[in-house]
Amino acid sequence: MVTRARIAMLRAKAVRHAMDASVVPDVIRRPATPDLAHLVSSISFYRERGLGLAGFRHAAPLALPLLVNLGTPFRIALGRRPKSEDGRPSFAAGLFPGPVLIESDGRAECVQVDFTPLGAYRFYGGAVPDLTARIVGLDDVLGRAGESLAAQVAEAAGWQRRFEIVEDFVLRRAVHEPSPAIASALDMLWRSAGSTRIADIAADIGWSRKHFTRRFHNEIGVAPKMLAQMLRFHRACRLARSEAVDGWAAIAADAGYADQAHLARDFRVFCGETPTGWAARLERADPRLLRDAGG
Repeated sequence: MVTRARIAMLRAKAVRHAMDASVVPDVIRRPATPDLAHLVSSISFYRERGLGLAGFRHAAPLALPLLVNLGTPFRIALGRRPKSEDGRPSFAAGLFPGPVLIESDGRAECVQVDFTPLGAYRFYGGAVPDLTARIVGLDDVLGRAGESLAAQVAEAAGWQRRFEIVEDFVLRRAVHEPSPAIASALDMLWRSAGSTRIADIAADIGWSRKHFTRRFHNEIGVAPKMLAQMLRFHRACRLARSEAVDGWAAIAADAGYADQAHLARDFRVFCGETPTGWAARLERADPRLLRDAGG
C-alpha cells in the first residue's frame, strides 16, 4: 500500500543499491476532488519497476484502503510478518490498531483509494465493522460490483482513465448517511487529535457513554476511545517529524501523554517498535528524526 514514507524509502533504496532511476516506482497521488473531499483523503496510482523484495510497516493507519491490484499482489499481514500465503489481490481493509506489515517483490502495481472513516461508512454502510482488523477480497465485500471494478481498471488505458473509473464508482456507491451525532463526534475527536474526553463528547450529543460507544463502534468499526488513542499516537508521530518540539519527553507532553513511558507503550502497541526503533527505521526518509530518541 502507498504511503509517503514508503515512497521515500523506496527511492532511497533505489539510490543506494541500483543508482538507476529506472527502478524508482511511479507514484501519482490525486488529491480528492470537491465531490470526493468528504469521502477520501487521496487516490493513488502506484507502479514498481523491479526494485526487488522490500518490506514496509504502517502504524495503525487512519485511512481505510480499497486497493485494485494490477501487478504482483502485496503480501500483507496484521501485527506480524507476512508469509507466502498472505498475498493480497484486490482488497478492502478497515481500521487496525496495530502495525500492518507489507512485503513486495518489486513488481507491484495498483490503484488505491484511501477512505476517511466517515467516507468508508458512506461507501460500505453497515459493513464497516466487518472490515475492522481484517483484509477482505474486493469481490467478498462488494460482490460482482467489485469484480467489475477490478476488470474495468485493468482494461483501462492510462492512469487518468483509471482514476475516472474509480472516482465514478466511489461516488455512485457512497449513498449511506452516517448519523449526525456520530459524524459530529468523529469531527470533535479528529480536530482535537484524540484529546477530547469521550465522556464529554457523549454528554455533548446527549447520549450515555455506553450508548455512544456502541453506536460509534457500529458505524466506524472501533470504539471512540481506541480511535482517540490512534489519533494521539499519530499526533506524536507528526510532532516527531516536525521541528516544533525537541525530545521524546516534550513530544509526549505535547501530544497529551501522561509521560514518555506512556508514549513508548503506545508505540509498541500501534507500531510494534520503540520510538527509537521507529525513528531509526524512518531516518533515511526523514533526517529530522535524528533526535535524542527515547523508549
